[in-house]
Amino acid sequence: MSKDALPKSDPETVRKDVASRKLRDQLFVFVGLLALFACLTALLVLFAKLVMDGSERFTWEFLTSFPSRRAAHAGILSAWVGSSLVMLVTAFTAVPVGVMAAIYLEEYAPKNWFTGIIEINVTNLAGVPSIVYGLLALGLFVYKLDLGQSIVTAGMTLALLILPVVIVSTREAIRSVPRAIREAAYGLGATRWEVTKDHVLPYSTGGILTGMILGLSRAIGETAPLITIGALAFIAFLPTPPLSSVAPFVSFTWLTDPFTVMPIQMFNWTSRPDPAFQANAAAAGAILLAMTLLMNAFAIYIRFRFRKKINW
Repeated sequence: MSKDALPKSDPETVRKDVASRKLRDQLFVFVGLLALFACLTALLVLFAKLVMDGSERFTWEFLTSFPSRRAAHAGILSAWVGSSLVMLVTAFTAVPVGVMAAIYLEEYAPKNWFTGIIEINVTNLAGVPSIVYGLLALGLFVYKLDLGQSIVTAGMTLALLILPVVIVSTREAIRSVPRAIREAAYGLGATRWEVTKDHVLPYSTGGILTGMILGLSRAIGETAPLITIGALAFIAFLPTPPLSSVAPFVSFTWLTDPFTVMPIQMFNWTSRPDPAFQANAAAAGAILLAMTLLMNAFAIYIRFRFRKKINW
């Protein structure tokens, strides 16, 4: 086809097309901001409602007192300590296992039907209802392994719950590392493990921490699996301290102690007709949300520090 036979674009048509595309882009940005504003507004309204309903209970005594049958003297000491210890076990169980599994699937596993089945199952497990994990933990950890209704059982149950989220998000973070970085390292004679350890993992740390944030944020508010394995709704004592004054100065007795967590304590209070207990539940809900936000902020800070050290 000759050059003269090519269709010529009308400048006015081109201008209108460009203006139309810009308008659609602006409309999309507006809709996205509107959706973001709606979500943030709903969150702020709910949080403000919790703060207003529980404002009278935001005292030091509320944080340092055990639950009580009298609403005015009830506190959340055993609940927030139990939540913190359960999250500690969950993090130390799910994060290393999830990251190692993601590294194997993405960097080492052969691409065949077997790994394909594993990938499909990992993705599907992320959508399984939490009560199913509670039933699994009841049969495996409580009865089969005889761990009882303990902190370690709760932590491992929630670790199973968030493990698919950690694996999927870690794989996506590893996959986002440019292929050129791997090829350059291999060209300099690095082994596969050296490439993974010195290049892939440092560059993907931000995404890995994001997955950890999402997983732990979900786990800290779960109630159904913990009720299934036998978490206590009323507990007036604390687990054994992890640190002691006697050598070796670290105690693991707390792992086998009974426990309660913030969501279960809130469920116990909301089931009572007394309005004073409803105020306690609202205050506990606001504190639980604040704990989640602080945990997320700490993880985001660590992610920012890691990214700041990396020079692309």
